[in-house]
Amino acid sequence: MPAPRETILAALHAQLSALPATALRGEVLPERVPANGLLILHDGEPGEPEVTLSPLVYHYQHRAEIEAVVQGADRDATFDTLCASISTTLAADRTLGGLCDWVEAEAPRPVDLPVEGAASLKAAVITVVLHYTTADPLG
Repeated sequence: MPAPRETILAALHAQLSALPATALRGEVLPERVPANGLLILHDGEPGEPEVTLSPLVYHYQHRAEIEAVVQGADRDATFDTLCASISTTLAADRTLGGLCDWVEAEAPRPVDLPVEGAASLKAAVITVVLHYTTADPLG
């Protein structure tokens, strides 16, 4: 049985996979960016948990990262649409089907990246904070 952390990250990836952009998990930036954009979910850092005793539980604010990348002549509008679709998806189910206490994204800091011989990329890392509780930090 997968750990709660893995179950939560898999559910977040499933939500992102429902978007028009291509959603990957733990991958590196491929040579080509799809027309609708690319999302790469990285597991991120669970951080130090708050601990409650009796019963022993660990409360995490896990910081996963979504790498959002678009390319093309209309990359500003495409990037804005992609960020809005992530926001709408997360707002529709803030608990990932009851797996989390709360899910929220932080504002992206987009950058334009030149590509030799091709249209520039617009990219940002969007941090998604996953609030959840588990009885075992490894399980």
